[in-house]
Amino acid sequence: MNQGTYPLAASMVNQINRLDQISNNLANVNTNGFKQEGTTETTFNHYLQRSKNEGFVPTKINEVTNNIPKIDAKYINGEMGPIAPTGNNLDFALNQPDTFFKIQNQNGDIVYSRDGAFKVFDGFIVDSNGNNVLNTDNEPVLLEEGFENNIGVAQIPYTNLQKIGNNTYKLKDENEVLLFENNDGLLEQGAIEKSNVNSVTAMVELIDAHRRFEQSQKAISTIDEINSKLIDKIGNNTR
Repeated sequence: MNQGTYPLAASMVNQINRLDQISNNLANVNTNGFKQEGTTETTFNHYLQRSKNEGFVPTKINEVTNNIPKIDAKYINGEMGPIAPTGNNLDFALNQPDTFFKIQNQNGDIVYSRDGAFKVFDGFIVDSNGNNVLNTDNEPVLLEEGFENNIGVAQIPYTNLQKIGNNTYKLKDENEVLLFENNDGLLEQGAIEKSNVNSVTAMVELIDAHRRFEQSQKAISTIDEINSKLIDKIGNNTR
């Protein structure tokens, strides 16, 4: 295979991954408290240099192959979405960008969310998925007078969180969490935080990913055509 096709094919794979990520962001443009994701891209040479800085000296096999682009990491954009008043006393918005509601999912695990569109089920406060909202002692919050003061809030850096679906996160390191004894000044009742996805920006990124994919695809087709012509020419000269 022509070595020039390796970085082009890798670029196509990267753009497919970008398309999936951007499409998921767009699909959640109206999801309360949703945080969009992004990706960073680098080359294998980046990892070679990083290894060298750590004391390991790798051997470069091929400069072209080592320059193949790779998705380096995914990250969560923790910027706050707009807060919209609803007038519903069961709706809550968090005032700080790195704070979260404590939720107990159907498996009994404690997870975290910024979606404060709560409801009532069997006398308990639940989230939009029917999971119990927890207090500071990890107990379900009852619907009673002053229930809003019992809603547990945790402060967690996004680097310590992993998305697990249903607009919730799980911890990577349980020691990197700050639990507030009370939620004074942390909540805004009667309001909801909207998604932080900018649909216009996301559409521009989607178009860019499509174009990059098509450019790499066209370049591979051109290389294939050149190789075919070269093979035919060599074949004709050897007859």
